[in-house]
Amino acid sequence: MSRDAASRYEIPGQLQQLLLDFTVSCLVERPADLVDFAADYFAQLRQRRQQQQHNQQTGGLVAGSAAHGNGHGPESDDSMLTDESDEPSPESLANRFNRRKSVFAESYDPEGDDDEGEKVVHPKSDQQRHRLAEAVKNIFIFRSLDPDQVQDVLDAMFEKTVDSGDYVIRQGDDGDNFYVIDRGAFHIYVASDTEPTKRLVGQYEDSGSFGELALMYNMPRAATVQAMSHGSLWAMDRTTFRRIILKTACKKRKMYETLLETVPMLRALTSYERMNVADALNPRTFEDGECIIRQGDVADGMYFVETGTVRITVAGENDVEVEVSRVTKGGYVGELALVTHRPRAASAYCVGPVRLAFLDVQAFERLMGPCMNIMKRNIDDYEDQLIRIFGSRFNMSDFR
Repeated sequence: MSRDAASRYEIPGQLQQLLLDFTVSCLVERPADLVDFAADYFAQLRQRRQQQQHNQQTGGLVAGSAAHGNGHGPESDDSMLTDESDEPSPESLANRFNRRKSVFAESYDPEGDDDEGEKVVHPKSDQQRHRLAEAVKNIFIFRSLDPDQVQDVLDAMFEKTVDSGDYVIRQGDDGDNFYVIDRGAFHIYVASDTEPTKRLVGQYEDSGSFGELALMYNMPRAATVQAMSHGSLWAMDRTTFRRIILKTACKKRKMYETLLETVPMLRALTSYERMNVADALNPRTFEDGECIIRQGDVADGMYFVETGTVRITVAGENDVEVEVSRVTKGGYVGELALVTHRPRAASAYCVGPVRLAFLDVQAFERLMGPCMNIMKRNIDDYEDQLIRIFGSRFNMSDFR
């Protein structure tokens, strides 16, 4: 089948993140009327996209966003194929969301799930574990997990071998497992009411993942995946998948919303805008003495301090670093270079173990517009501090 024909079944690249964010919002907010809630939710996303486009046209920094997570947003018109590490999900290759709900797919409430349950562990050899780690490291839905949660993923997955002609999932069936391809060739087929004969709409070769949407949203399988060669897959059962992905996403949002409420600068944001920032944050951990950002480097994002202390230094005469401040829980570092669009004007080091929440530069420009005036005012405060330390005015434009 031609790429042009197959592309008719592709949908905007960030559907997984958009639907995950919306699902978590529903679980957290528990709206009485889901239709009204959905209408308001997506209307606000559209409003922020229009504001972003307006700000881009006027040359200003973007004020607000409809985007969530990892620097990507639902407004993107890019196909999922634009990022080589994001394989198109066969569940998303056809618009099947108006199909019947699976009668076997139980509902899941991550907020109400206080029982962690017995940890699922499938024993693996060192060689198997290494192969699995390589297979999952670029899977989109695992990118926001912290190291311990990634280990839970590796523990919970089991290997499944297939031969040419075997069906891994069949369209219309209930979802049982999420799959990550280790090796082998697989074809994706979709049938419709008007075209009952299954049609080839895509294929995988030695990488990719599929099966997550049926597990997240209680939907029947939206496509058929068939092995075209001998191959190997890593699978995770439905219950474990939901607990790791949905529960983690819900806990992550609530934890980061609580953290962001303690940041004075973010009081300029509405609760909805803070929620968007929370969704975009990703955990980073550092050890004692480790360099978080280095003076003169190109800025890739900013950090909010969850736990621990960060020491800020500036290189003075003879490149001797002088400590200028320390940042603790609720503080933030790295925003200056993003505001001035210049390299890092200071370095940041860990004082003991530190856990940070990272906001990448693309998400910063979309989400932090309402805080920009505050951050610009803070530049004057930084310069006053440096005058007291170095005895002369410090030009923030020195690092070009």
